[in-house]
Amino acid sequence: MKTFLLFIIHIIVINATCIKFSDAQTANDATLLDFYQGQRYLEAAAYLKSIYKEPVTDPIALRNLAYTSQLAGKLVDAEGYYQRLFDIDSTKTNILNSLAGINLRRGNLAKAGAYYTRIIAVDTANFFVLNALSNIALRTGDTTNYIKYLTRGNRVNPEDPDVAADLSNWYVDKKKFTLAENALNKAINADTQNVVLLQSLLKLTHRQKKWPETVETGLQLLQLDDGTYSTAFKLAQAYYGLKNYICCLEVLANLSSMAQTESSYYYMGMCYQSLKKNEKAVKYFDLAIKEGISPSIATYYGEMARSYQEINQTKKALNAYQKGLQFADSPIIFYSLATLYDEKIKNKAQAVKYFKKYLSTNPPVSQQALIDYTKSRVTLLNNKQP
Repeated sequence: MKTFLLFIIHIIVINATCIKFSDAQTANDATLLDFYQGQRYLEAAAYLKSIYKEPVTDPIALRNLAYTSQLAGKLVDAEGYYQRLFDIDSTKTNILNSLAGINLRRGNLAKAGAYYTRIIAVDTANFFVLNALSNIALRTGDTTNYIKYLTRGNRVNPEDPDVAADLSNWYVDKKKFTLAENALNKAINADTQNVVLLQSLLKLTHRQKKWPETVETGLQLLQLDDGTYSTAFKLAQAYYGLKNYICCLEVLANLSSMAQTESSYYYMGMCYQSLKKNEKAVKYFDLAIKEGISPSIATYYGEMARSYQEINQTKKALNAYQKGLQFADSPIIFYSLATLYDEKIKNKAQAVKYFKKYLSTNPPVSQQALIDYTKSRVTLLNNKQP
């Protein structure tokens, strides 16, 4: 997705063509040029304020103040000056662009959208504004306008890669594959090695299960140094769909260990199974299972169990603790089960069993109080057993 930086640059370029260094209230051209060339915009803004005394009504003076304040990051001041220009003439596109851009930078999307809408009403083929409006609609969750402006932008400039890719991706998600393909065609023909466009094409062919086309595009992306997980995984799935298990394994094996997921391990397991290498298949299915389970799930069950204990639902607490142990041998769950059996259920044998399991995990020194209590409790319960 194209960022708003492009629009801000566009606005600055527009303003730069309008800046004037001379006016009835003479500003020194050389001084201003020195400030601008040195990017000392705060000093330039302060200098202009010292030259143009309030109330400023001259359009050239206001434009100079507005533009320089904008460059200096003094957005409130810049908006104020541009607002005065707007009050003088509300039809000037460059003023509307500037007000919209400032409000984008300030996060005032509704105001920015209102100014851009004024522009597009009279300049219906303004690509920058259409793109800005589509981005604003996306950020505000306005799907209808997002697609409307994205489609219009694609119609005005079908070769723009970001707009074509965004529109195609949206159509793919809605399973409108013909429209997705149409959105990409001209842009890809204009730039056959654009990674953004090729990623969208890969998404399209992958979703359609056009495996040969997916392999072709995936390999092209790899040659362009796109080694992302998304690209590699789609390519691997295409190889698997073509029953080319060796290539599928090669692609997935080249992923770093940090990039491996439940899904990549699953497909590796399936490849080895298809190749009748079942011992390796079991290994990767096991990795898929482990990757698919949160390492914190035992903790979650432990906390759930403690909540059940607080409301005296002992049976549910017991079940939750036992469920947690299916995912990890948690020392704290062992201890909690022991105390539950000891204090609530009055089952000495089970209490001793879980107290011992807790001790067998070699708890850290920070749990010394629990360790001491456990040892003394085990001794006492063993002495009480018949």
